[in-house]
Parts: sequence; C-alpha cells; structure tokens
Amino acid sequence: MPGPRKPSARTPREVLGCYHRAMLDKSADDLADLYAVDALHEFPFASPGFPPRFVGREEVRAGYRAAWGASPVRVEAVEEVEIHETADPEVIIGEHVVVGALPSGSGTFTVPGLLVLRVHDGLITRVRDYMDGLAVAGLGESMAKAAAEPSG
Repeated sequence: MPGPRKPSARTPREVLGCYHRAMLDKSADDLADLYAVDALHEFPFASPGFPPRFVGREEVRAGYRAAWGASPVRVEAVEEVEIHETADPEVIIGEHVVVGALPSGSGTFTVPGLLVLRVHDGLITRVRDYMDGLAVAGLGESMAKAAAEPSG
C-alpha cells in the first residue's frame, strides 16, 4: 500500500482535504506541516480569539495549538459546501461549514467559512481564512451560558 504523497506531489485540492482533516482532528501539527516555512495565514475578518495573521509555519502551529487546545468543543464534521478551482493552478477556494458539539452535550454549533489557499510545490504559501465571526462569538456565548447553568 503506498504511503502518503510527498508534499511536492500534493495538488491544491489534496492540500485542502488535508487541511479539513487537520481541522476535524484539531491537530495543530498536521495543519502546520501543510505550510511552507515562511507562509502567511491571514484572517481578513476579525474573529474573537484570533490575531489578524500568523506569519510562518511555527506561528501557525503555536496559534492553532493554543486555540484548539483551549477549546472544549468537539468538531464532528467539516462539510464541504463548494470547491472552486481558479485560473491560477496554485490557488483553490474552499467553502465549508464546521459542525460540532458543545461540552457536556449542551448543544451543537455550526461555523461557516471560506478558505483561499495558495499552494506551491505541495505546501501552503498563503491562506486567507474567512470565518463567520458572529458564529464564533455566538459559540463563545453558548459555552459561557452552558458553563453557568447548574448541571444535573
């Protein structure tokens, strides 16, 4: 059985699939390993808990390790809505919805998003990550409300 493809052999579509898998697994290491050393990850829309950008693979790793490590939510699916190929063979656009569960069975959530990836030699060189900031803020409010309610 062949092993995973070398980064230089991965297409932008395959990289997007690996990106979604890392989101599902909340694996900062798997996500960061998709990036070139000097990659840029931008968040054009302000989202609670996220800086405007991560510069470099290790900042991506540290940022997502902190964000995902601090979050008690469980990601149950990353549903692909649409994938758009572009005239530039290095660029792919992926629309998705993250579906998950709040801690202690206190509810579910969805966060729509859009990723614009530039992939060169099988590694991400730039990401523009458009998350629904209102959905992220609502998720935080839901978790705070669930934590404040008496259990049992």
